[in-house]
Amino acid sequence: MYLEIVSPEATLFSGEVDSISVPGVNGEFEMLKDHAPIVSLLKEGNVKIFGDIKLEEEVESKFTKADKGTWLAINSGTIEMKDNKVIVLAD
Repeated sequence: MYLEIVSPEATLFSGEVDSISVPGVNGEFEMLKDHAPIVSLLKEGNVKIFGDIKLEEEVESKFTKADKGTWLAINSGTIEMKDNKVIVLAD
């Protein structure tokens, strides 16, 4: 599935991923390929990206490499998934 993470300053990531886990306002949830369409508010926490991803050099410092994925700390945001495309608007 295709993931795009956008902040007020720039697009932080865009590319293919295996799955993504986000801190929803009602708890953390994960989305895989062919997940049902969803729109949700996000709270403070980590957006966890799973898969072999390439980060642009200028935004790499915003991400943390973990054993099982790559994390991006956010304060809040919104997520939409539709037709295997995920868009995260993050603060």
